[in-house]
Amino acid sequence: MVDAAKMTQALKLDVLVPSPTGLLNIETSDINRPGLPFAGYWEHFAHERPQILGLVEASYIASLEPETRRARLEKFVSYEIPCIIICRHLGGLDDLIALAASRGIPVYRSEDDTTRVVVELIYFLNNQLAPQTTMHGVLVEVYGVGVLLTGESGVGKSEAALELVKRGHRLVADDVVNIRKVSENRVVGEAPEAIRHLMEIRGIGIINVATMFGIGSVLSSRTVNIVVHLEHWVEGKNYDRLGLETPTTDILGVSVPWLLLPIRPGRNVAVVLEVASRNLVLRQQGYSAAQEMENRMKAQISRAAEEAERMAAAAGQINEQ
Repeated sequence: MVDAAKMTQALKLDVLVPSPTGLLNIETSDINRPGLPFAGYWEHFAHERPQILGLVEASYIASLEPETRRARLEKFVSYEIPCIIICRHLGGLDDLIALAASRGIPVYRSEDDTTRVVVELIYFLNNQLAPQTTMHGVLVEVYGVGVLLTGESGVGKSEAALELVKRGHRLVADDVVNIRKVSENRVVGEAPEAIRHLMEIRGIGIINVATMFGIGSVLSSRTVNIVVHLEHWVEGKNYDRLGLETPTTDILGVSVPWLLLPIRPGRNVAVVLEVASRNLVLRQQGYSAAQEMENRMKAQISRAAEEAERMAAAAGQINEQ
């Protein structure tokens, strides 16, 4: 189901026939342009999709004989159609609108051309119908990288995010992050409407980041590029010190880079998160400092081995003499 009000607002549609329930029975982001059904070919009519009428469909309907036109339109609205969108602010479809109203089919009109409406509608539906989940954490954008901070309550996620905002980065969500899978390899996080731009700081309470630091300090949504799990430093625990491997975590079936960051007094978490974000970008571009160090070590060992072989060969020649 799709919220009709959200769709009309997102696509800037005029409501000609409202949805009786406020919801649209749409389960796919695919759309349909019913040119062939209007021509009389009803086989494989994708009636379960939103029906988009452009100049081609409208002009063809207008060219039909009145009796044929009426019959085609009556059969068209006899199907369970989720909604009809008329593009280019086209007129001359009053009989279709009346028939749709009698069947309770929502009808909308857009001033935009058909291609633009199709693109925007598919984008909107992809977001609305995407698989979703909710995670406890803080989502911030650091140097263009979406960083999702996780960890137990009180570990310092919000404080780290607040320091990042002070350093010029942007907050997306604090405490609760709604995450949607928008493609096979991309998940996007955003804040619930009720707590958008708000942050809880223990000892102070709720603050509005947008009001306090300016609208440029917040974002409505951001791709989750890396998950950083914060935990209190455990003495004796073997933390990764090289970074040769890149662990990942699964979010809605998408593999996302994962980093464990131990926290202890005096450690500047915000700076470390900035470094982690820049390092991720470098890795995505094919550069790894850890791999470079390993290559240097291998090259040094190889040179030492070659030098040892040369010295052994020279010593053998001396002994022969």
